[in-house]
Amino acid sequence: MKDIEFESIDTIKAFQDEKLRKAVLYLKEHSPYYQRLFDKCHININNIRQIEDLVNIPFTEKKDLQLFNEDFLCVPKEKVIDYITTSGTLGEPVTFGCTEVDLQRLAYNEKKSFSCAGLHPGNILQLMTTIDKRFMAGLAYFLGIRELGASIIRVGNGIPELQWDTIMRIKPDSIMCVPSFIPRLIQYAEEHDIDYKNSSIRKIIGIGEGLRNQDFSLNLLGQQIKNKWNVQLFATYSSTEMGSTFSECEYGCGGHVHPELIIVEIIGEDNMPVADGEIGEVVITTLGVEGMPLLRFRTGDMCAKIVEPCKCGRNSYRLTPLVGRKNNMIKLKGTTLYPPAINDILDNTDYVQNYVVYVQESEAGTDDVVVKVGLKSDALAKHKAIAENPGAIVEDLKNRFRAHLRVSPKIEIHPVAEVQTINFPPKTRKPVKFIDLRKK
Repeated sequence: MKDIEFESIDTIKAFQDEKLRKAVLYLKEHSPYYQRLFDKCHININNIRQIEDLVNIPFTEKKDLQLFNEDFLCVPKEKVIDYITTSGTLGEPVTFGCTEVDLQRLAYNEKKSFSCAGLHPGNILQLMTTIDKRFMAGLAYFLGIRELGASIIRVGNGIPELQWDTIMRIKPDSIMCVPSFIPRLIQYAEEHDIDYKNSSIRKIIGIGEGLRNQDFSLNLLGQQIKNKWNVQLFATYSSTEMGSTFSECEYGCGGHVHPELIIVEIIGEDNMPVADGEIGEVVITTLGVEGMPLLRFRTGDMCAKIVEPCKCGRNSYRLTPLVGRKNNMIKLKGTTLYPPAINDILDNTDYVQNYVVYVQESEAGTDDVVVKVGLKSDALAKHKAIAENPGAIVEDLKNRFRAHLRVSPKIEIHPVAEVQTINFPPKTRKPVKFIDLRKK
């Protein structure tokens, strides 16, 4: 059977409309939460015939999952095989129960995503992310590689020494990790005379952070990696709630949707769909989920939908790199920006060890942005003009921000250990780099 992503746009649309009708019927029959919603809002599911009809259904939000978590479960608890939680980036973590069908769907999703990134049987992928701590992604990657028929090495996150020892022992050709970890890998290799440029690694698949700008050119972090290490770079976008991954193909022009797994709407400020190519909020409806399917879930992520066919031959729509999270938008000195733009500059500054960005309201009602930075003393030695002058360091950082964003936040220098404590509070799975103190 031909992969639906390579069918015509009209065929893909009709396919998703049919999948949507089945998904809504399943919710009507099995979901306590959506049964209440349909009754309360007088929604006749027989009138939900195509994607355009979704505007007649209210959104599902993070707070709904937090307040009525068990009401989203569509199966008896004894059918749940694996319990996972979200990372809690936008508040309290949410628990999801996955059935055998859901785990098979995860495996299929990642198999397709890895294939999109050019992996096939015979490849060896080194996984530099955790598979424990109730984390969906690590498990999904393992299941996907297994389904694909390629090989995987589950090393986990961090520890450059162990990562390089594994690379030299087993010789994987691909890496999967958070992109900002790659400069640390390179630095360790350079400090220990490891010939990383001639290692077995040919491909890096990034998760959790962007590698490209909205025009698909490499961002500062992507450029930094590419300038040092001439490997193929692939960016991905996924979340626990979606149970799906948007992966770039070899042409790097956006993350491809898998039409059998998810429907994506891009919603504007008026809560209505925006034109294709316009930036808005990603709203998703899952397809084929048995345990906890979602209908019109607001992700809070901001990007655009690209509908033109890709040079790889896929006709399914793609998503541009994320601009940021809607709730995290910052108004700094008249300029609108998102935390990833700040992160990209700091991640690309060689003497910055770690950092955290604080946003709070000023007395004038505008946004105040303060960046607390920890410095690498050894890297500063390369910058003799500023190394011994904190004021010069702050001014250099401000100039970097002005060069790329036109505006600069306040900069504070703090001990690395102090910033590290803020980055990794108890029970966290992801480093905390953004703290929003504004009244919502």
